Amino acid sequence: MFAAADPMRVETVKIITAEAEHRFLVEVADDPEELGYGLMHREHLDDDKGMLFDFGRLYTPRMYMKNTLISLDMLFIDPDGTIQMIARNTVPGSLRQISPPTPVLAVLEVNAGLTAALDIQAGDRVSHALFSTEVSAASE
Repeated sequence: MFAAADPMRVETVKIITAEAEHRFLVEVADDPEELGYGLMHREHLDDDKGMLFDFGRLYTPRMYMKNTLISLDMLFIDPDGTIQMIARNTVPGSLRQISPPTPVLAVLEVNAGLTAALDIQAGDRVSHALFSTEVSAASE
């Protein structure tokens, strides 16, 4: 399931699509060591698990799959929780950089194929305390 050494905080995220809501229990990577290590050396990831990379600011990440043994889907997420881009079925061990077209606040990694199987698309929303999804009535 999760790495035993120096465990990360584990929280729930919800992905809201046009048709359904999907819950994942995720490890939150939010310090430089965790952000750099990610899901490297994992041999398995349950379908209801994942990792949320919290960059703490708008950032254009250059993700790669070095030392990652399992294929993943990467969801690049804006500050309001909108999925900007999905990199599907990433190649284990690849050094090819995967980046969104514009800066994001976070990346969610889940098992490869899940976003297609669950019909998760760019434009869908991720609900988690990290993302500000409420629109103030004063700004209308």
